Amino acid sequence: MFGCLVAGRLVQTDAQQITEDKFVFNLPDYESINHVVVFMLGTIPFPERMGGSVYISYPDQSGMPVWQLLGFITNEKPSAIFKISGLKSGEGSQHPFGAMNIPQTPSVAQIGISVELLEQLAQQTPVANAAVSTVDSFTQFTQKMLDNFYNFATSFAVSQAQMTPNPSEVFIPANVILKWYENFQRRLNQNPMFWKT
Repeated sequence: MFGCLVAGRLVQTDAQQITEDKFVFNLPDYESINHVVVFMLGTIPFPERMGGSVYISYPDQSGMPVWQLLGFITNEKPSAIFKISGLKSGEGSQHPFGAMNIPQTPSVAQIGISVELLEQLAQQTPVANAAVSTVDSFTQFTQKMLDNFYNFATSFAVSQAQMTPNPSEVFIPANVILKWYENFQRRLNQNPMFWKT
């Protein structure tokens, strides 16, 4: 029913079924994993009004499993990419795997999928930074650069009453920078590669 993929490794389709509605994949050597893809195989859909919450579990310093919600998959969204690097130091959250005694070794993390009602999935909050950004790094850089430029330029803003006459300096009204910033941002959102045309 489910598959799990880590870059540079074989696809896993051998989820261990813990209960009728709980499945677990083992991720050996989890410290070297940055992202994990969880997907439906397409052979068996979720029952109507159901989906799967996706969790990661890794052993804490005492060897006890710490579970964190990554997100979810559904029949309408049958796959998802999750960033798991950097989550290892976080705290666990409530999870449906608590009462189960699932064996876990120190260097192995686990991906858990719990089949639940869509209404329950909508009320859950995944751990921060687990979702992979759908914006490419160039767009992210450009957005950060625009924000930084606007913040830097407006930090020098003074009112006309505060200006001291200086014939060698040119002043640009702050609303001109704001208008350029908004126009550039709008064009970037419409077409991140507009600058190539």
